[in-house]
Amino acid sequence: MRRNQVIIIAAGLVISAFLAFINIYIGGIAVILVGALAMSFQIMADSEGLVEIGVVLSEDARMVTVRNRGNLPIKDIHVALVPLDIEFETSLLTPDGRFDYRLPSMLHEAKAVAEYSDEDGRRYQKTFPLSSTHTDDDLLKPAFPIFGWKNQK
Repeated sequence: MRRNQVIIIAAGLVISAFLAFINIYIGGIAVILVGALAMSFQIMADSEGLVEIGVVLSEDARMVTVRNRGNLPIKDIHVALVPLDIEFETSLLTPDGRFDYRLPSMLHEAKAVAEYSDEDGRRYQKTFPLSSTHTDDDLLKPAFPIFGWKNQK
């Protein structure tokens, strides 16, 4: 946690201790509120530098969309559609940005292999199944991976 966040938590604990001398129940409520504040600071720290990309197929199966789902810019994006032998690139995607690639014909089923890098030059690679007949959307998947959550395959 950052220094100012630690100071806020420490001040909250001191106030909670003072309130506990007045009334133990009010002090307990204050400790619970300070704990919730500390957890929210931890969640904010986990989601601060998120590099996440998504590749999806449109409803009409004629367009592949690359979307930046993180909160950092992504650059040098290279997507290969396997086994179609189609490759395309884009230079930069800002947070919540998207890039659409129109396919020459409808796509029934393929796999998209995306390679990209962040601002510091670290390279990432992720694979996405693309299908026109079904989607693999996990309704319980969090909006952004917090607490080290990863895709289970």
